[in-house]
Amino acid sequence: MKKIAFLSPFRGLLLGLGVLLSACQKDDVPEFKPTDPDTPGTGFDINSISDTYANVAPLSSASLWGPYNVHDPAIIKADDYYYCYSTDVGYGISDATLTSGLQVRRSKDLIKWDFVGWVFNGLPAMGADFIRQNGGTPNKLLWAPYVVKVGSEYRLYYSLASNVFKLSVIGLATSSSPTGPWTEKGVVVSSRNTTTPMTNAIDPTILVDPQGQHRMYYGSAFNGIYMLKLNPATGFAETTGDKGRRVAERGYTGNRINGNIEAPEIIYNAEQRKYYLFISYDWLLTKYNVRVGRADSPDGPFLDFNGQDINIAQDHGPMILAPYQFAGHSGWQGTAHCGVFQDNGQYYMAHQGRPGIDPYFMNLHVRKIFWTPSGWPVVSPERYAGEDNSQVAATDLAGDWEQITLNYRVVPGYEVEQNTPDFQTSVPLQLAANGTFNGNASNTWTYAAPYLELRWATGTSAKVFVQKGRDWENKKSTIIFSGLDNAGIAVWGKKK
Repeated sequence: MKKIAFLSPFRGLLLGLGVLLSACQKDDVPEFKPTDPDTPGTGFDINSISDTYANVAPLSSASLWGPYNVHDPAIIKADDYYYCYSTDVGYGISDATLTSGLQVRRSKDLIKWDFVGWVFNGLPAMGADFIRQNGGTPNKLLWAPYVVKVGSEYRLYYSLASNVFKLSVIGLATSSSPTGPWTEKGVVVSSRNTTTPMTNAIDPTILVDPQGQHRMYYGSAFNGIYMLKLNPATGFAETTGDKGRRVAERGYTGNRINGNIEAPEIIYNAEQRKYYLFISYDWLLTKYNVRVGRADSPDGPFLDFNGQDINIAQDHGPMILAPYQFAGHSGWQGTAHCGVFQDNGQYYMAHQGRPGIDPYFMNLHVRKIFWTPSGWPVVSPERYAGEDNSQVAATDLAGDWEQITLNYRVVPGYEVEQNTPDFQTSVPLQLAANGTFNGNASNTWTYAAPYLELRWATGTSAKVFVQKGRDWENKKSTIIFSGLDNAGIAVWGKKK
């Protein structure tokens, strides 16, 4: 086992830009001891959060990254803080320059985030050695972490890929604190470049079910999403060498797969008595979107909106988050690889968002999750801003809105083929006080808080959850809604 210190950003800067950190070399790196970012009198202006951040993008400004340079977030609550662990990437920073090892941020309110350092000060030795022993060169950077607390132990699962097609590992490190230091334990599951059907061993998420059983869901491309049973005492596979079994895959157009499938996230909602498996589709820079299936058992089958097993070769819905564009804004693309968590009964989704004006910027978005009357999760069309949770009065609904329907266009392929985000753009929606909308007497709406029901003359209907929110595009308070129509297509709204 290898002890790996938590590396503060300031220690990383002292090592110098462009220096390659040797794999798990045990330097004289102090344990991370953060200063309190919530010092009284400092204040915080939510309007200071911007879509682009070139002025603080360099590694020398890492202490100012806050919600910026975030990709593949995983969030856990520990004491008074939410901790966000994410892939080590940076706008305009080469892989050779970046620190080898998973960025960490923390927040007390899910809005103001403070960058506090890196998990490792080099590649975990056991994971890197496995790749070298199998003929590959490990990537310089780690991807897609997941952290779960078991008893008094924090277990951090990391993803390490290589220059060899499908040669990857998911490894495990543990700590008694969310800030480390971390002790590397070994490789949990691996994949190799063979003809044997197998997914890529990256993108882990962990479920501890009500019976105390542990499962890992993981995978990217190739053969879909896998589920692997773990030993609760160790965090490793229940059966040594087991890869698990597939629980989800994608559809095909002719002989071509419709796009990538990756980044599972699993939760159990006790109120709904269901297990929900969130999955990302498509290319991460452009069409990246989130789907969800649900099951009565953690072993599946996970069913889509139409009751179909998501493990059959077709695309599945509902799609609850996708690239979108409200009026007057460049839009957000690459909106997937989500982390789902709950606090005091409220569920949230964290994910990356890339602004349409320059999609190489990567911002942390956190959204509230609402639940439809039939038990499906949907997400807010706007990021969380600590908004008032009180119910919206019916008299406040009439007026001009923007509506977005998350339609979808299949573009088989990956980076080359999926070269545009396919933004779902807003259209005007006018709710009249007499219970009609868009000037058509056959379009009707009714409201029984918190649900607004829209009924179009075409036969489409949608019961959507209404709440107060923040208009991030125009920096003001507003009212929002989110739900699914009767065909399982997500419908969003924001009042002007």
